[in-house]
Amino acid sequence: MLVPRPTRLVRRHGGFTLSPDTAVRVTPGAEGAARLLRASLRPATGLPLPPHEDGRVVIALDERLVGLGDEGYALSVTEHAVVLRAATRQGLAHGVQTIRQLLPVEALGPRPAPGVVWTLPGVDVRDTPRLPWRGVMLDVARRFQPVSVLRRFVDLMALHKLNVLHLHLTDDQGWRLPVPGHPRLTEVGAWRAGSDGDGVPHGGWYTRAELAGLVAHAAERGVRVVPEVEMPGHARAALAAYPHLGNVPERRLPVWTRWGISDAVFGVHDAALGFCRDVLDEVVDVFPDPHVHIGGDECPTTEWETSPTALARIAREGLAGPHELHGWFLRQVAEHLVSRGRRPVSWEPIGHPGAVVMPWRDAADAHLALDRGHDVVMAPHRSTYLDYPQSADPDEPAGQPGLVVTAHDVYHVPLPAGVLGAQCALWTEYVPTARHLERLAFPRLAALADALWTRRPSWADFTDRMRGHAGRLAALSVPHGPLTTREEDEDRSPAQPC
Repeated sequence: MLVPRPTRLVRRHGGFTLSPDTAVRVTPGAEGAARLLRASLRPATGLPLPPHEDGRVVIALDERLVGLGDEGYALSVTEHAVVLRAATRQGLAHGVQTIRQLLPVEALGPRPAPGVVWTLPGVDVRDTPRLPWRGVMLDVARRFQPVSVLRRFVDLMALHKLNVLHLHLTDDQGWRLPVPGHPRLTEVGAWRAGSDGDGVPHGGWYTRAELAGLVAHAAERGVRVVPEVEMPGHARAALAAYPHLGNVPERRLPVWTRWGISDAVFGVHDAALGFCRDVLDEVVDVFPDPHVHIGGDECPTTEWETSPTALARIAREGLAGPHELHGWFLRQVAEHLVSRGRRPVSWEPIGHPGAVVMPWRDAADAHLALDRGHDVVMAPHRSTYLDYPQSADPDEPAGQPGLVVTAHDVYHVPLPAGVLGAQCALWTEYVPTARHLERLAFPRLAALADALWTRRPSWADFTDRMRGHAGRLAALSVPHGPLTTREEDEDRSPAQPC
């Protein structure tokens, strides 16, 4: 009944019942996993699970367990003890989530559940993921989400052993990251007058402390936070704050209120490049992950074709024309990231050999990137974009028109040999509330998690396990859609455009 399905699970006789007297023995380095276990179980169970050297629940960090890899864990439950072991803190965090799922479903609830016997079934689990990158891109640029929403989203990711939150922080429609020396980015760029003519203002931004707290919260749950700052396109929110960074410095533009791509892009003069380096320096200071996403796609060259400074840059660098400025710009910022000890990530190849590529237009683009020697994370929109409706049912919440992406589609995301993994993308132009966000995310994120963790994915087996897992989502008050396949939707009317 576990989601994702463990690599190996053997049932034992009996089980172990947690009680008010149950204590936890923790080895050095495993304290975070013990905190996570207590914090996760106490709201429903009321159990204190205090630390004690003779505790019958054992959480052990053992670096000699190299066979479990960077994220694997071993869990043994008998009538005498519960023993969770791993070589890394991430592995222990994943093991805690398995303990949560093995308990009665009420253990996931936010309020006391009196009368429930908190028994773990006897099991022997040895579990390692199939792929190392199992992620979700969450767009907080178009619709700001409070940090409390992000923390809950991380909790839901962790329950499913998804391990990368790709946080899309800037776009034409909003800027959410404070940068010292550039206060108008949040004073101006974080606020949007409306969306597609609705006239409803919205916006917000995160403090440095909030972002650092989110990173720490995620790390204790085995989740990395990969930040994204878009450049050189998708830059209109920044240009609304600082017009001189663009190609028409005397022009004043509002933050983009439409869904789509603005023609306003960063200039290629020294001030614009210096600004981008300042932003990336702040990103590197706030986010410790080795990867930093710099966007890089959907960059119109219209303004560069007539900009005197852009044309001068083309001549000075010996470029063939405005179309080559795109790659030139991205290579400058990529090299800056490398100089800071980080690895750039982009939506498409940018001509930098160390960049990780996330093909989203077509799954076939992955082969080109792999042939060029890039690491690849799959993100094809036809099987991973969660802002598309997940069924053609008339009651389905509104989403981006044009496609239906079912849980079946997500489960069968193309995974060419050699890729790091895959991730879904939840763009938020059509997602006004946190509840709507979760309704679009599930059960499709559960499908992604199972497909990327499980050694031998099986849609039929997954749907069988989801019958029980739906109860866990309900206990967590997660609204979720149906487990339909594309074939089941063929006879229904198409989704209505927004």
